[in-house]
Amino acid sequence: MAPVIRLTAALALVACVAAQNPEDFNPNPNPNAAVATSTASSTTAVAGSASAAGAQTVTVTATATITQASSAAPAITIVSDCHAHETVNWCMVGTEEYQIVGPTATEEFQAQYTDCHTHGSETYCVDDAGGDVKVLVESTEEDSHADETSEESAGAEENCHFHAGVEHCVGGSESEVSCDATPRDYNIGLRIGLLFVIMATSAFGVFMPILTTRFNIISQTNIIFVILKQFGTGIVLSTAFIHLFTHAELMFGNECLGELQYEGTTAAVFLAGLFLSFLADYLGARFVQWRQKKHASTDSETSTSTNGSDKAVSAASKSTPENELGHGHGSPHAHGALQQATPMEEKINVMNLEAGIIFHSILIGITLVVAGDSFFITLFVVILFHQMFEGIALGTCIAELPRAAASTLQKCIMGGTFALITPIGMAIGIGVLNSFNGNDPSTIVAIGTLDALSAGILAWVGIVEMLARDWMHGRLLNAGVGRSAAAMVALVCGLVLMSVLGKWA
Repeated sequence: MAPVIRLTAALALVACVAAQNPEDFNPNPNPNAAVATSTASSTTAVAGSASAAGAQTVTVTATATITQASSAAPAITIVSDCHAHETVNWCMVGTEEYQIVGPTATEEFQAQYTDCHTHGSETYCVDDAGGDVKVLVESTEEDSHADETSEESAGAEENCHFHAGVEHCVGGSESEVSCDATPRDYNIGLRIGLLFVIMATSAFGVFMPILTTRFNIISQTNIIFVILKQFGTGIVLSTAFIHLFTHAELMFGNECLGELQYEGTTAAVFLAGLFLSFLADYLGARFVQWRQKKHASTDSETSTSTNGSDKAVSAASKSTPENELGHGHGSPHAHGALQQATPMEEKINVMNLEAGIIFHSILIGITLVVAGDSFFITLFVVILFHQMFEGIALGTCIAELPRAAASTLQKCIMGGTFALITPIGMAIGIGVLNSFNGNDPSTIVAIGTLDALSAGILAWVGIVEMLARDWMHGRLLNAGVGRSAAAMVALVCGLVLMSVLGKWA
């Protein structure tokens, strides 16, 4: 009877478990469900026959299949096509990418991991050494990796430089813009010392053409002087468009200024500077003609001679202004509106050029000083060459002035003003270093306006008074092939060199 009693007890226990958990015995379980086993142990005391068998203890072990809800993690058996992003290893499962936790930057990443399995809600795979590596299957990890990848690719193309104390960045990822003054630690002693280096370099550039022509070391017809003059013309043109106009657009496009209602603000201010230069040249020419005619009329009235020779002299004196305005150097264009500039007109033209250069040179000094120490040395080297080349451009124009327009002392004063203006800007920048905010709207408008205005002035002087006058109405119109080729190469070199410097300043 003992076997019968044990079988009866086991069947009773199984029936009891099934009655309490009927869902565990679903004949059609979800094929995707995970299967778990539950071991139920029960000790049942079964009374034997009342006659003589006595009480017996029976131990029954039953195994029940329990179905649990499917995990959110995908079923992964192997990860392959593993690749590194900096110090993180990423592997592919089909078209999905997952981060592998375990290997470090000093270990060699494997191409794949096999025998993937789960421990609770986490997924692990086995490496070649038999150890487990964790596979992150959460979507947040994928999103962070995508963000990291996009930031890396964008940041690789980012190019930043300082202008007016503001770090301008082109390319890369966008970040939140702060319009407050950026606190920085500045090396004041270094800035004061390099102020004198800028002064010496600017003086060398501007005085070299003036003094070499004054003491007849190089004549104005010498090929070296011609090359320097055309090189300076290229410098002026490139400064107008690459440096000043671009910087003005950066200032007026600053987010701290807000959206401009008039999109052509930079071009409008540029046009205003160009028109003012034209107006100064035109009014200067009219004034010179008026003064010459007035002097001729006075000489005619005071003449007391009535003989034919005296009349001829009088007629010649009346025609003198026109002859003085005629184009020299045997040019075939010496007629009509194309006339040789008088000494006074030439002086006005050079003063126009210097005004445009002075406006932006003082800004260059401020820009250099308020730049952060991380970029200061780079910007200093760029501005050092910028000022020297610009000094050569201005110096050749000053050196060409005839003695009737400016004496040697006046030429030196004009050159000295240029040599001092950038150091003066640096001194102003040092004085306001701790309170200067390049993102202040009033500062943005002031600097942007001066940049665009200077660009217009230099564009007029560079194109009309330098480029067109030398090549279309001057000595280079009828120059030989060798001289013309050398001048053209110098012109292009000036354009290219200053344009390259525009990448940093």
